[in-house]
Amino acid sequence: MTYFSQPSLRTRIKICGITRLEDALTASSLGVDAVGFVFYKNSPRYIEPMKAAAIIRKLPPFVSAVGLFVNPSQQEIDDVLSYCPLGVIQLHGHESPEFCQAQSRRVIKAIAVHSLDDLTRAKQYDCPVLLDAKAPKGVFGGTGHSFDWSLLSNFTHDYPLMLAGGLNIDNIEAALSHRQWFALDVSSGVEISPGIKNQAKMKTLIERVNTGSIKVEEA
Repeated sequence: MTYFSQPSLRTRIKICGITRLEDALTASSLGVDAVGFVFYKNSPRYIEPMKAAAIIRKLPPFVSAVGLFVNPSQQEIDDVLSYCPLGVIQLHGHESPEFCQAQSRRVIKAIAVHSLDDLTRAKQYDCPVLLDAKAPKGVFGGTGHSFDWSLLSNFTHDYPLMLAGGLNIDNIEAALSHRQWFALDVSSGVEISPGIKNQAKMKTLIERVNTGSIKVEEA
C-alpha cells in the first residue's frame, strides 16, 4: 500500500551535524525544516545528549529535532531520549526493519547506495528512506561524497524519499533537477569544519533549494 503517493509541493531541508546553538538558530532563521544531532561517538560531529538538549529547547516552533544514530542498542536510544526531546530518529547503520518499527519516535532509515542491490534493500523498510553515499567500511555518512543518482531513475518507495551525500551549493540544483525529493539532508556541504556551519553557504543552499523546488512544481 502506498502511503505517500502525492508529490511534495516543495523540497524540505535538514541541516545535520549541528554542534552549536548559533548554527541551529541561524539555520532555523533561514527556513530549514529540521536540524540534526549526531549521537554516534565515532563521528567528528558527535554531540553529547545534554548539550544537544540545551540547543533543542531553544529551537523555534515547527523546526524538528532529529537524532542520528548508528547501530545503537535500544538502551542507547532511550538514554538519549531521556535528555533530548527528539521528534525523529535517523538510523544510519544496519538496523533491521523490526528495530525501526519498534521505536517510539518517527524513524528515517538511511540506506547507503552503491548499486541497485542497495535500493532493493531499501524496499524492506516501512518508513521514510534517506538515500546516502556508501562510505568506506566503518564510516557512516558525513563524508562529503555523493553517489550515482542515475541509479534512482526508476526507484520508487511507499514513503517519502530523501537524499544525502555530498550535497553542496554547487550540485544542489543538479540534485533537484534529477527528480522530486521530499527532503534534502545536508551536512559537510555547508561547513567550515566538521560540526561548524557556514552561514553564507547555508543561505545560498537554502535559496537554491527553494528556487529549484518551484521549478519542479511548475514543470
